[in-house]
Formats: sequence, structure tokens, C-alpha cells
Amino acid sequence: MMMIVKVKRGKKQINQASFHPGHASFGMSVFNLSNAIMGSGILGLSYAMANTGIVLFSILLFGVAALSLYSVHLLLVTAKEGGRASSLIYEKLGERAFGWPGKMAAFGSITLQNIGAMSSYLFIVKYELPEVIRAFLGLEQSSGEWYLDGNYLVVFVSMGVILPLSLLKNLGYLGYTSGFSLSCMVFFLGVLIYKKTQLPCPLANGSSLYPASNHSPHPDDVEDMCTPKYFIFNSQTAYTVPILAFAFVCHPEVLPIYSELKDRSRKKMQRVSNLSILAMLIMYMLSALFGYLTFYENVEAELLHTFTKVYKFDTLLLMVRLAVLTAVTLTVPIVLFPIRSSIITLLCNGQEFSWLRHIFIAAAILVFNNLLVIFVPTIRDIFGFIGSSAATMLIFILPAGFYLKLVKSVPMKSPQKISAAIFLVVGFIFMIVSLSLIVMDWIHNPSASSGGH
Repeated sequence: MMMIVKVKRGKKQINQASFHPGHASFGMSVFNLSNAIMGSGILGLSYAMANTGIVLFSILLFGVAALSLYSVHLLLVTAKEGGRASSLIYEKLGERAFGWPGKMAAFGSITLQNIGAMSSYLFIVKYELPEVIRAFLGLEQSSGEWYLDGNYLVVFVSMGVILPLSLLKNLGYLGYTSGFSLSCMVFFLGVLIYKKTQLPCPLANGSSLYPASNHSPHPDDVEDMCTPKYFIFNSQTAYTVPILAFAFVCHPEVLPIYSELKDRSRKKMQRVSNLSILAMLIMYMLSALFGYLTFYENVEAELLHTFTKVYKFDTLLLMVRLAVLTAVTLTVPIVLFPIRSSIITLLCNGQEFSWLRHIFIAAAILVFNNLLVIFVPTIRDIFGFIGSSAATMLIFILPAGFYLKLVKSVPMKSPQKISAAIFLVVGFIFMIVSLSLIVMDWIHNPSASSGGH
């Protein structure tokens, strides 16, 4: 979730990598990579399961995890083949492989992924902060007050909290925020499992998920409503793999973590990746499963917001919301920081530091993300579009392209190179098909995008 920032932080360390060994232990490296993987994508997984079914979702989840591990393997082999410090920087690999276009492809993909991450965090502010304020004020429901309007609140938080933090020259609280964010998501998962044991199915008549009625539902309807589905295909199924891809992107983070690993070797870093992705796979599976089995087909694209349809006031959920809001608000400046650094490096390389430029770029990035959050109807669209484009580039296309171009020790007709070439082609096909299906859904089902969260 904070992919580039460690890339940029790691540059000085990476430049020294050929002279000094890394100092991060195996356990700390697993923790850092787990932080890089974990993000807001976990909140969309129950929605993905509700639109694919338990079995199909599980197959896709394990498939995307396995493909992510394979692409990490390709990256590590390519970096080792490079044998130089610059091989441990994602953009440098792109430049060595394909020149300026390769560098721009890596820069663009990482920047777009980070803009998507920023937007998803601001969506959470938009969704959850009004509910926290409403709970503190003891209001049963919003009656249109401006201070309960998520669009106003996300602008106020951006200008009043995020922008001042983004103007710092260094973000020293980075490590604390990473650990806090991961702890929040673990807390969220624990509460989710607990709430599944507390909520009946069907939910009480009259909840916001099920409109009030004077008639009891037919027993067959109740049974169908509370029976998990194993295979589902609908217009929303197209969003599932992009959501999963968005949730598993950590690839720009792999190389700087590799450079900092104590007694580093490719096999040791592969074990770090295996353990990190396995841990996140378990968390993702549990959160998706328990969220789906709590709300079934009524789960929303942002799982935490679905609980507002059932609970008007709940202390435990309020604590989760406060924790998640704090985590994402502190994380947005961390994601913004490397985007600004990359833009400055690209456009103003070699120029002296300018506060005016520093402030203007941060404000412009925030304004752009606020416009996205206000005018894009749902967080699902962010997950879907970024997952289909930037995440696909970072997981499939770029690692395979780097491997095919830079690894000279393996013959082109070898099984390894053929597998990488197939992986590259699959990435392009997936990107084209996913983006096409999502755009078709936007065109033919505008109400699904504009309706609710």
C-alpha cells in the first residue's frame, strides 16, 4: 500500500548496497513486505466474493497470489542478473530494459497505482467519517447537514490534515504508520469474525438492507437469501480479478526490501515473499469469507460501510472506524510523498529545492484525488480500473518484460523464457479484456455505478 515511498527511501541505501550488506532481519523483511501488500483492497474482497461465489473466488484468489509470487521470482532473477545497485530500483530496471519508454512505463504504472491507493483511502474517509460524526452526535440518521456530507468532509480532511502533513520535507513517522495500518486491519478482521457470530440471517426485518415489511418472507426466500453461492457470474464478476490484483501489488517494494535484507540472497528473499503473500492470502480469504457470510448478496463495495445498514450505534465498530480513519489519513501523505518526488525528479531534475514547487505539486495531487473521490461513484470503480491497468502492469507485464530483455544467461527457447513470454501475453490479454468488460459495465449499467456505495 506504500509502494514507492520505500523505493525512494531506499535509493540511498540501494546506492550503498554494493558496498555494505543489508541489516534487516528475515522477520522484519516479512513485516515490511506484508505492510506493502496490505491496504484498502481488503475492504473490497467480500464484494468480490459476493459476485463470484465462494469456490470461484477462492480459485481466483489463490491464482492471483501464485501469479504474484511468480512475478516476484522473475523480478528477483532479473535483479540478480543485473549485478549492480541500479538493478534494485524498479524504474532503473525499466530504463535498462527498454530505455526511456521502459522507465516511463514503470514510473507511470507506479504513480497510477499510488494515485489509486490515495483515492481508495480518501473514499474510506468519505464513507466512514460521516458515520463516526453521526455516532458521536447520537443521530439516528443524517438529515442533510453539511457536516455529515462525505464530499465536504473529505475536502476538509484533505486541506486541514493531509496537506499540512504532505508539506513536511521528511516523513519520519513512516514506520509507525505502517505498523499501525497493519494492526488496524488485523483488528478489523477480528471484529468482522466476531460480528458474524452476532448477526442473524436474515437480518432483522426493517434493517436498511431489507426494507420493512408487514409480511414475513417466504421460507424459500429466506433459505435462498441465507445460502452461500459457490459459482456466480454477473456484470460485477468482471471486477473480481482487478480487485484481487489491486490487493496483491507489492512489486516495486520487493527490490528495496531485498537490498536491505541481511545476508541477502535470491532464495532468502523468495522465502520472505512466500511468507508475506501467504500471510496476506490467509487474511484476505478470512475477511472475504466472513464478510460475505454476514451479508451475502447485500455486501457493498466497501465492507465496513455495509455495517451502517445494520448498526446505528455500536462501540466496537466505532473503534474500528476510528482506527481505520486514523490509519488511512496518516497514510495518504506517505503515498503522496513519492509521487511528488518522482514528478520533481522527472521534470525538475538537478534544480534546487523550491517550497513553492513543493507546495503546488502536493496541492495539485490532492485536488486531483479529491475530484476523483467526489465524482467517481464508488470505490469499486477505483479498485477495478487501477487493478486492470497499473496493477496488471506491475504484476504481469513489466516483470516478464524485464526478465525477457535483461536475463541473458537463459536461452530464449528455454522453458523459463517461454513461461515468461506466456505470462507477458496473459498480462496483456487480461488488461485488455478486464478494461473492456469494466467499460462495458459502466456503459450498460450506469445505475450500478451511480447507485449507493
